[in-house]
Amino acid sequence: ISRFMSKPRYSHLQAAFRTLKYLKNVPGKGLFYVVHNPHRIQAFSNLDWATCYITRKSITGYCIFYNNYLIAWKSKKQNTISRSSIKA
Repeated sequence: ISRFMSKPRYSHLQAAFRTLKYLKNVPGKGLFYVVHNPHRIQAFSNLDWATCYITRKSITGYCIFYNNYLIAWKSKKQNTISRSSIKA
């Protein structure tokens, strides 16, 4: 939803309302971590070259797991346009 803040449309407002409705209906949900030994950290990343067909900008993302529990994640459209997948 945040991707469309500069030019919002009615469909984006509807998506925001659906998200808020979901959050309202699941107030007791949360993250639950069980103690494990040994500790294990896994990290995954991905890059899609020129994913956005309008701007041709690439999207980068990663997620980090601690004992199979997701603890950090990010997805970002790059600020610049890469001419090859190596530079992306």
